[in-house]
Amino acid sequence: MKLIKVKNYEELSKSVCDILVKDISKKPNLVLGFATGETPLGFYKELVSAYKKKKADFSKITSFNLDEYYPIKKKDQNSYHDYMMKHLFSKVNISKDKINFLDGDTKNPEKECLEYEIKIAKCPVDVQILGVGVNGHVGFDEPGSSINSRTRLINLTSSTIKVNSKHFKNHKMPNQALTMGIDTILRSKKIILMASGNAKREAIRHLIDGKISSKWPVSFLKKHRNLILVVDEKALG
Repeated sequence: MKLIKVKNYEELSKSVCDILVKDISKKPNLVLGFATGETPLGFYKELVSAYKKKKADFSKITSFNLDEYYPIKKKDQNSYHDYMMKHLFSKVNISKDKINFLDGDTKNPEKECLEYEIKIAKCPVDVQILGVGVNGHVGFDEPGSSINSRTRLINLTSSTIKVNSKHFKNHKMPNQALTMGIDTILRSKKIILMASGNAKREAIRHLIDGKISSKWPVSFLKKHRNLILVVDEKALG
């Protein structure tokens, strides 16, 4: 594990952007795993800025998103499909046919998840971007998730629903999600985990100093050979 300590959220966003821009320059056809939520927003803003300054070219990039609420339509303003289009994909030159999402409106979630696993197996993720939940979830792999878990439909915990429901103003937040599994994530060649703020302090403590446990799914990342942890002062405590 490589630990990069930064002062604040702004430095966190810039630091992760700099890492990824260098990776793209070395390998223009990178396969990227993207995360959503509040933490990556600044990072996506920095990526868009880098693209506009011609520091990053996304034309050969392939992407896989970590997760999606279920059930939810992709045009719903709370969907992660809408989130990624709004904050990144509509602002850079990534090819639409190289963008991969889990379909939150599928009638057959088991088939959807299996097909997503097959796609990733054929096109392995080079760099996976991650955030971490207050309860230690990565993606939507909630406490209790197995290290052997793969892309699947999962029930969201009450703590995740409590944290995320503030974003749902027009309708009730779904209590399930489709998510890459822990095993799926760990098969990525490189993982960059971002954490910012006091609320993430306990989860980061379990990653850095705690034992590997399904109670804190983020702790499974200890097993990865190429993990970069970028954390601001408040999250480190």
